[in-house]
Amino acid sequence: MALGFNTETSGGGDILPIVKYDAKAGDFIKQDRVQDASGQWQKEEAELQAPFKFAMDMDSLEVGWLSFQSGAPDFRMVKLGEPMPAKPEGDFKNAFRVRIGSKELGLREFSHSSKTMLRAMDELHNQYEAEKRNNPGMIPVVEVSGTTPVKVMTPQGELRFKAPQWSISAWIEKPDLFDKTATAEPVAPEPTPAAQADDDLF
Repeated sequence: MALGFNTETSGGGDILPIVKYDAKAGDFIKQDRVQDASGQWQKEEAELQAPFKFAMDMDSLEVGWLSFQSGAPDFRMVKLGEPMPAKPEGDFKNAFRVRIGSKELGLREFSHSSKTMLRAMDELHNQYEAEKRNNPGMIPVVEVSGTTPVKVMTPQGELRFKAPQWSISAWIEKPDLFDKTATAEPVAPEPTPAAQADDDLF
């Protein structure tokens, strides 16, 4: 099922740690908040080197609108399958939000609003829809193998972006990690028999 985004190019609550994606550089970056020697909270970032894998809780997938106009992310989201909310006033863009996790990452949130990533997520979700019937009660493992260049023509000329090369490589029983609350410390769950094929993931 398509996510319902317009990807054509024209001329509050508890917060999980995040993984973000730079659509120009093609970098996945995990971001954490850490305290420095003075006790002040700082952002700490580390690039994720391909290839890497994570489980994605597609049941938690939300779609809607995202704005950074206030300096902090302002999400106006609904669960996928619910009516898409009307675009709010202001600088809002179509976006998605989903939970991902692995032994290395812990439980994190991944969201994006670039058209390059929305297309990539749409394609990944199509694969999920095609395969989920044969994998009841399980969630997909997404493997990122690299990036592929995307050229976009705009009134200002050609722009170049990078889309993730990713696909569902396996299905596993939903790890307990995804049942943690947003304020819980990331703890790797005990592997289940179905997860043994990906014992490097959890």
